[in-house]
Amino acid sequence: MCGVLSAALIGTVVGVTTASGHSDGGAGGAAAAPDRATASANRPAPKGTTRTTPAPTPTWDGKTKVIGDGSTSYTGPQPHQLKPEKLKPGEKPPQFVVFSWDGALENDDHLFSRFRELAQQNNAHMTFFLSGLYLLPKAKRTLYHPPMHSAGSAAIDFPTDQHIRWTLQQLRLAWEDGDEIGTHFNGHFCAPDPGGGGNWTTADWLSEISQAKSFVRDWKTNTGFTDIPPLPFDYDQELVGGRAPCLEGQKNLLPAAKSLGWRYDASSPGDFQQWPAKKDGVWNFPLELVPYPDKDYQVLSMDFNFLYHQSGGDVTEGDPAKYAQWEKTTRDGYLNGFERAYNGSRAPLFIGNHFETWNGGIYMQAVADVVKDVCNRPGVRCVSFKELCDWLDAQDPAVLAKLRNLDPGESPDWSTFLKK
Repeated sequence: MCGVLSAALIGTVVGVTTASGHSDGGAGGAAAAPDRATASANRPAPKGTTRTTPAPTPTWDGKTKVIGDGSTSYTGPQPHQLKPEKLKPGEKPPQFVVFSWDGALENDDHLFSRFRELAQQNNAHMTFFLSGLYLLPKAKRTLYHPPMHSAGSAAIDFPTDQHIRWTLQQLRLAWEDGDEIGTHFNGHFCAPDPGGGGNWTTADWLSEISQAKSFVRDWKTNTGFTDIPPLPFDYDQELVGGRAPCLEGQKNLLPAAKSLGWRYDASSPGDFQQWPAKKDGVWNFPLELVPYPDKDYQVLSMDFNFLYHQSGGDVTEGDPAKYAQWEKTTRDGYLNGFERAYNGSRAPLFIGNHFETWNGGIYMQAVADVVKDVCNRPGVRCVSFKELCDWLDAQDPAVLAKLRNLDPGESPDWSTFLKK
């Protein structure tokens, strides 16, 4: 197991037990110990945070345009993207499923490449939330000025040079496959750290976002690598959403996201399976409560939350004799949520994950099984969050409002339900 597991945040939602809080796959070695003595006022002012709308999409002449130091480039519109179509009267909505990954490091377990390839093989796109530090060498760690911590601090490991090289390769291939590259920000500071994201101001989030972008835009300068081509996308254009570490801080993050023209945020700590709505002008894509098999409660649709219920968050000492049953329970839990929506309201299903081998890697296998099952069913579209935004934005707002009134398992007569 790589990375450092944060303390679980336990909450209760209308009598439904949930747990959130998690770690990302680390690069190996000890995690950086955060220095909490430095005030956030000591960090440099964020750059590029005054823009209130996204920069216009450049006109493409069919030629690659290298950006900045050559770390990124514009190679035209992203290939293989969903073509959004407006629902017709009497038409049943597609069943959208979004698989997303927090951290997005290609480390020695090669889980990034495993699931990128799995998506490609199963007619699926995914969202990879890249932690900016995963493109920053440890020797350059002091380039990172986290809010409320000293320069170079982080609650996750900095990557090795080899991990950076592997991650760059996977980012390139993922984008070319049609997957989305979002952000998981940088230092992964969470409660009970008083300098965690839950206590950050909007200005803090703007600084964090600015730095996350810079680590992608300037990886060539920071690494010194000269033998790797630019990433095939302009990150200022590509980055339209993210998920905050441990699902903390959305209240102050949203104004930052809106000011930068982001289209969505996936940092909500959880909600029932419902058709999405905008929050402060930004699409809100929460983790969702899905029925826990053979229990009278629901659990958030993320690997860590199944782990928490199964082994108390102890990722190193779970009972191996229980792995097979825990894997089945996790798979069945996700499928419970899928079947309820697929045969009911058709609300999108959001499944969040980490590239981790917790409890023998059973959560990775459970997710892989779900991808192979659901993404090949009739009427199902496994898409990125960005593609889901495209589809939602193409719909009649009155139709979406009507869909939001459905209970998760409520299956109307679709032939008449959306007729005017």
